Order: sequence, then structure tokens, then C-alpha cells
Amino acid sequence: MRTLVDAARELSSTLRQFDFADPVTHVYNPLEYAWKSHCKFLKKASKATEVILLGMNPGPWGMAQTGVPFGEISAVRDWLGIEENVQRPEQEHPKRPIEGFNCSRSEVSGRRLWGLFSERFDSADQFFERHFVVNYCPLVFMESSGRNRTPDKLPAGERQPLDEACDKHLHRVLRTLSPRHAVGVGAYAEACLKRVIENSKLEGIAISRILHPSPASPAANKDWAGTVKKQLSESGVW
Repeated sequence: MRTLVDAARELSSTLRQFDFADPVTHVYNPLEYAWKSHCKFLKKASKATEVILLGMNPGPWGMAQTGVPFGEISAVRDWLGIEENVQRPEQEHPKRPIEGFNCSRSEVSGRRLWGLFSERFDSADQFFERHFVVNYCPLVFMESSGRNRTPDKLPAGERQPLDEACDKHLHRVLRTLSPRHAVGVGAYAEACLKRVIENSKLEGIAISRILHPSPASPAANKDWAGTVKKQLSESGVW
């Protein structure tokens, strides 16, 4: 969808101007080096989208490699049908190399999320008839050790302009797709949805949340799919 492509380009251009201080030593922007994959993903969005699922930011073995939100490589390549050439970021962390679709690591969160969708829907095209997946922030933040630093852990002076840019982009996505349901994948994403929808006075969007699929969450390691099916059913999404 052209409007989403333009919005992503604008967000990427804005974020390029930002600087982040220690303990962040490396910042990856897959909207730049994995743009071909991301653009192909955006074009799968439907004007009839009823459900948007929002994540926080890319994982090192998912979107960081493929340019697709929760972009577990096998799911992106084999189910979504996306496999484009991925470049490398200008400053690459030695412990977090970008190998694109040649990366052998698995993104558990993405494997769980896209795995659930592939079980429920006969094809990715069927999923995209009503659903779309977005990340609030497209940047990956890393410390010198290679450890991820999530956006909510950034100091206020860095987080405020980042939030303003990402809020503007999320608002544009919501206005473009006009969903009936906005689902936060985790509490952080839900809070972002509430803030943007309330501040923008967007009406007719029901906000809900599902359990984040990260293996760092003990709850997610106990029948995550079963829990999320129940949550989506109770919220009226499914």
C-alpha cells in the first residue's frame, strides 16, 4: 500500500537524524538496509484491514535480519513468501551480524506469532485480508556487550523525540488502515496504542492486548498460543 510505504520512508528519514548515547553503542534501522523486504511486506496490507497487531521494536534475529515485524526467517520466507536481498548497517556490532535470510538463528517471538497465524489461516493472503502487523519503533538498540536495550529503557531526553516520531507514524498507519481492533503485543505496545488513539481522538477502534511471545516471559513459555487464542476470542478479535 503506497501510503504505508511513504509513511515508513518518512519515519526512517526522521530517525536517521537522532543520536543515542551510552550505554547504547549500536543502532540498526532495518527500514534502511532491509528496505526491499519491508516494502514488500507493507504492500501486503489490505484496505479492508480490521485488526492491527502492534509490537515494540525489532528483535536481533527477526526483523533486524529480514525487515519484517516479528520476522522469523522461515516464516517470512516460507509462509509470507518474502525473501529479498538484505544489506548491512553502516556500523555493525560484531556479536550481532546482519546475515539476512542466511542467518541461522531463530527468533522465538516471531516463530510463535507467525506460527499461530499459519495454524489458523490457510495462507498468508487470507491472514492479510483482515490483519496486519506493525512495530511501534523500527530501531534496534544494542549495548557494547550486544545486549538489546528496549526503547522504554532509553533516557527521557532520547525517548521523547523518538516517541513523537513513532507516535506520528502509528497515527498515520491507523488512519490509513482504519482498523476496528488494535492489539498490543505486550503491555508497552498497548500503552502506545492507547496514547496515540486517545491523543488523536480516533474513534471506533477497540484496544486490547495479548501476551508477548518472548521466551523471556515465563507465562509465554506455558502454552502461549492457547493463551493468546483465548485473549483474542475474549476481546472479540477472533
